[in-house]
Formats: sequence, structure tokens, C-alpha cells
Amino acid sequence: MLAVSILTLSAPRMRHFPVSIIILSLFLLSACASLDEDETKGWSAQRLYDQGKTALTNKEYTSAVQRFEKLEARYPYGPYAEQAMLETAYAYYKNDEMPSAIAAANRFLRVHPTHPHVDYAYYLKGLASFDEERSSLERIFGAGDSAKRDPKALRDAYDAFKEVVQRFPNSKYLDDSRKRLVSLQNAMAMSDIHAARYYYSRGAYVATVNRTKSVIENYQRTPAVEEALGLQALAYSKMNLTVLMNDTRRVLEKNFPQSAYLADLDKAGKESN
Repeated sequence: MLAVSILTLSAPRMRHFPVSIIILSLFLLSACASLDEDETKGWSAQRLYDQGKTALTNKEYTSAVQRFEKLEARYPYGPYAEQAMLETAYAYYKNDEMPSAIAAANRFLRVHPTHPHVDYAYYLKGLASFDEERSSLERIFGAGDSAKRDPKALRDAYDAFKEVVQRFPNSKYLDDSRKRLVSLQNAMAMSDIHAARYYYSRGAYVATVNRTKSVIENYQRTPAVEEALGLQALAYSKMNLTVLMNDTRRVLEKNFPQSAYLADLDKAGKESN
């Protein structure tokens, strides 16, 4: 605003204005013009892509995203733009911006559903969904319990890896996706167990049974089944549903004869008598 007011002064008044302020104002105008100038103006799609890849290699993820997004905006068609979408998702992922990584991967899947690298888009979406709620410290030190994360994020990750396994048998991400599916099944089962424990501690026994049924029906091959059967039998015992408690106990004893829950059930039975 100062620069504009100076430039619009009449000639007589201009003569009385300090020369140093006039020079400073002109310098500021020149600096602002240079700041507004985009250094990438006129760059080809290949140059923008190459610069974005260089930024990725140097772990300059914000700069990489800027290069790739400019490429998409200026050259929306062609192989460079298609690849830039995937690279944008990866750059967001590496920069710990998981919601943006998921959004970029989803956009790629929507716009290019038959692209040769669709398997990678699903795989990357799975990684970002799984990591969405992890703190920076968890990512560095590997701490934290995945079962205590948002069940929706776990399900989204599971669905993404499942797409890779079911649709792309020749994908190089197949083996890792299979391993992650097993891990996610265990995590989702334990997520229900955490909820069941909470309900049981609060005396919400019907809710406890419902949660444990979910584990038994949906995650039969996970270690969480033992605890699901044990908690379910204890909940039936608390509700005085003896027949259901005994049926559940028999299944628990047959499949997990060393389970600590058997002793808990014996103790609960003695207390009720």
C-alpha cells in the first residue's frame, strides 16, 4: 500500500518525499514481483516429473508433491500425469500425511481403474490406511498396539490389501499383502476383544456376548478366539444362562484345554453356588 501511494503522488509533493523511502518502496515492489514468479513456468511435463522424482530421492516430499501437482494441472493427459498421481500419493505417505495419501490413491483408482499399476495404488492405500492414526513416535520406534486403532482404518487397510491378493496374482506386492492381511485379521479380532473386555468390566454382558460372537464367527483362525470363548462363557455365567455357558465352555475346553479361562469359569461357578 505504501508503494502505491508514493507512485500516485503528484510531482510537486514527490519532490518533498524522502528519496530513501522511494528507493525502498521500488525495491519491495521488485521483490514481490520476483516472489510471484513461478520458477517452473514453461517447464515440460518430463522436466516437472524428473524434478519431482529428484525431490523424492532427496526426501523433499513437500517439494515433490508441488512438482507432481503442477505437472497434473498443466499436462493432465499422458503417461507423466498418470504416474505423477501415484508419485503424489507416495510422497504424501512418506511425509506422514496419510489422509492426503489415501485421497490421492483413491483419485488414481477412480480416474485410472485399468492402469497397469493399479495393484500398487491399492497396496499404497492399504499402507496409508493402516498407518493413518499412528503417531510419529510409533513410526520411528514401532511402538503401539494396532488392535487399539480405529476399526474403520483397519477395515479399510484390510479391504485394500485384499484387492491386491484377489485381483492381482502376479503382483510383486502379493506376498506382503497376504502377510498384512493375516496381521490385520488378528488386529481386527483383538479390537473386538478390547471392546468385549470393556463391556464385561462394566457389567454389559449382552454387549460382551455380541462382541465375542463377532470374533468367533469372523476370525476363526486368529488367537483371539480363545479369549472370545472365555469372555463369552463368563458373560453367560453372569447372566445365569447355564446351558449356554456350559456349551461355550465345552467348545473352549475342546479347542484350548490349557486355557486360563477354564479356571476362571470354575471360580465363577463356585461363587454363584
